Amino acid sequence: MQKLRNTANRQASIAMGNMGEYNGDEYVSVGEVPLPRADNLKRVSVLPLIFLIFYEVSGGPFGVEDAVGAAGPLLALLGFLVFPFIWSVPEALITAEMGTMFPENGGYVVWVSAALGPYWGFQQGWMKWLSGVIDNALYPVLFLDYLKSAIPALGGGLPRVLAVLALTIVLTYMNYRGLAIVGWLAVLLGIFSLLPFVVMGLVGIPKLKPSRWLEVNLHDVDWNLYLNTLFWNLNYWDSISTLAGEVDNPKRTLPKALLYALILVVLGYFFPLLIGTGAVPVNRELWTDGYFSDIAKILGGVWLRWWIQGAAAMSNMGMFVAEMSSDSFQLLGMAERGMLPEFFAKRSRYGTPLIGIIFSASGVLLLSWLSFQEIVAAENFLYCFGMILEFMAFVWLRIKHPAASRPYKIPMGTIGAILMCIPPTILICAVLALSTLKVFLVSMVAVVIGLVMQPSLKYVERKRWIKFSTSSNLPDLHGNTQNSNDPLID
Repeated sequence: MQKLRNTANRQASIAMGNMGEYNGDEYVSVGEVPLPRADNLKRVSVLPLIFLIFYEVSGGPFGVEDAVGAAGPLLALLGFLVFPFIWSVPEALITAEMGTMFPENGGYVVWVSAALGPYWGFQQGWMKWLSGVIDNALYPVLFLDYLKSAIPALGGGLPRVLAVLALTIVLTYMNYRGLAIVGWLAVLLGIFSLLPFVVMGLVGIPKLKPSRWLEVNLHDVDWNLYLNTLFWNLNYWDSISTLAGEVDNPKRTLPKALLYALILVVLGYFFPLLIGTGAVPVNRELWTDGYFSDIAKILGGVWLRWWIQGAAAMSNMGMFVAEMSSDSFQLLGMAERGMLPEFFAKRSRYGTPLIGIIFSASGVLLLSWLSFQEIVAAENFLYCFGMILEFMAFVWLRIKHPAASRPYKIPMGTIGAILMCIPPTILICAVLALSTLKVFLVSMVAVVIGLVMQPSLKYVERKRWIKFSTSSNLPDLHGNTQNSNDPLID
C-alpha cells in the first residue's frame, strides 16, 4: 500500500446552491488528525464528479422503457417527475451532509459505523457492495440488448457470453488505469450519450400528439416492474461517497456536483420519454429495454437509430466504470478501517484499488447470466436494506451529535430530518413488499451471509491468519465518543 499523506486544510465558501448551508468547518477528528490521501493521485474536480454521479445514478434514458411498458405513458412521465422528490432529493441531500462530514473512502460504511458501530458498518458495506456489483452486471446486458437488433448473434448463446466477458475485461482495465481517467471519460461519454436524444427531440417535436401522454389504465399496471424501474433509475446517489477521499476539496465539490447531477439526471430521463411517448403511437408491449433505438429509426431513420445504439453502448461503458470505481474504493476504504484484510487497501501504480477491482469484476461475471428484470429486483432489494441503515445513521448522528462539524448541513432540525426520511422509507417498504419470492429468498441468503461473515473475519483476525490493519491517519469514530454529549468531530 502506498504511503499516505495528510491533506492541507482548505477554506471553502459555497455549497449546494440554495439547498442548504456551508459553514466552512474542516474534517478533523477529536485528536486533530487530518484526512489522509494517497501520494501521486490526481484528485477529481467538479465537472468529472458531476458525470461520475450521473453515471452512478443514470447514464441516460437507457433502461427506462420498462416504466412505459409496465404502466403506460402518463404514470411513466409522472413517475420520473414525482419520484425524484420522494427519493432522489432526500438521498442526495443526506449524501451531501454525511459525505462532507466524513470525506473519506468508504462513504456510507463510515457513516453507519460512526452511528451504529462497526458490526453494522460491515453489514452496510456488504449489502451495498453486493447490490453495486449486481447493478454493474446490468450494463453488459443492456449493452448487448441495444446491439442485438443490429447483430442478432449477440442475442444469446456463446457469442453473447464471449461479448460479456470481453466487455467486462476491457472496462475493468480502464478502471485499473486511474480514477482521473475514468472521470474525464465519463464527461465525454455523457455528452455523446445525451446528444442523440436532443436530436431525436428536435426531429420528433412536429410529430407530437399531447393526448398520447395522458394514456393510462390503472387496471393494467405491473406495479412491481414499474416501481423497480423507477427505483433503479433514480437511486445510487450515495455511491459517490465511497470515493470522497479521492475528490478535490470534497466539502465544497461534493454538494455542488450532487445538485448539478440531479438536474441533469431528471432532464435526461423526462425529455426522451416525453418525445418517445408523444411522437409515436404507444404500444406498451414494445416498450422494453432497447426500444428507444426503434423510436429513433421511426422518427429520424436508420442513421439516428445507429447513433442511439452507439450512445447506449457508450453509456453502459460509463455506468460500468463509474459503478466499479465506487465499489472498489468502498472495499479500499473498509480495509483502511480494518473491516477487511489489509490487502484490499493495496493500490496499483495508478492509485486504483487493485484487489477491489478484481473482486468487483469477478462478481459482475458471476451475475451476468441473470435477466434484466431479475437483476433489477435483486439489486433493489439489497439496496433497500442498506438505505434503511443509512437513514438510521443520519438521524442517529443528528440526535447524538447535533454540534458535530457538518461542512454542508441540510437546513432542518432533527424533527425535519426524521420527516424527510419518512417518504423514502415508505417507498422502500413498498419495493420490498412487491418483491417476488425468488428475489426475497436470494436476497435474504445474501443478508445472512453478511451477518455471518463479519464475526468470521474477526475470528480470522484474532487468529492472525490474515493481516488486518487500521490506518492511524483516519479519525477515530468510536474511541472518543462514549459520551453522547461530546462532539463526534471537532
